[in-house]
Amino acid sequence: MPAPLLSREAVVDRLLGAFRRYGYDAASLGQLSDATGLGRSSLYHYFPGGKEGMARAVLDRVDEWAREAILAPALASGTPERRLSQVIAALDSYYGGGAEACLLGNLVVGDARALFQDRLIASLRTLIECLARLAREKGVSEREAQQRAEDAVVRIQGALIVARGLADPAPFRRVLKRLPQDLLG
Repeated sequence: MPAPLLSREAVVDRLLGAFRRYGYDAASLGQLSDATGLGRSSLYHYFPGGKEGMARAVLDRVDEWAREAILAPALASGTPERRLSQVIAALDSYYGGGAEACLLGNLVVGDARALFQDRLIASLRTLIECLARLAREKGVSEREAQQRAEDAVVRIQGALIVARGLADPAPFRRVLKRLPQDLLG
């Protein structure tokens, strides 16, 4: 019996999981096929650009999520504290409470870095700017807000690595819990 047809969005979501798990360089077409439940020819039907096209579609999906879950709440009305709590909740959910790897972190190593460098820079800068904006609105100076936002992203990314390495989400949860004080003062 043939496999049921998947929407392109469903295929991209499954590829996101695979690239999170294996990274770009280590993800074989066999693993991507297994993750999606599609044969290699079906994957090429969805993504004529091959593995690079798949990764670009995944990055588009992550950008879409970030616009909805990070950027929109950060730019909405309300107190910086309330908006930051929405951003934190979105990050916590997206990273499975510290159990899920960061796609961006997996794409900044190996050949993927050169292929996707502009996208990675844009994604990180967007997150940093969202956090810095919240800090500025709380009265933190421009320079200090930028530094706090960069430090926050460093701590979040580092906590994800440590949480996954220890198989314990506590470091990630601790960083998110401290984020309001660290960022907004």
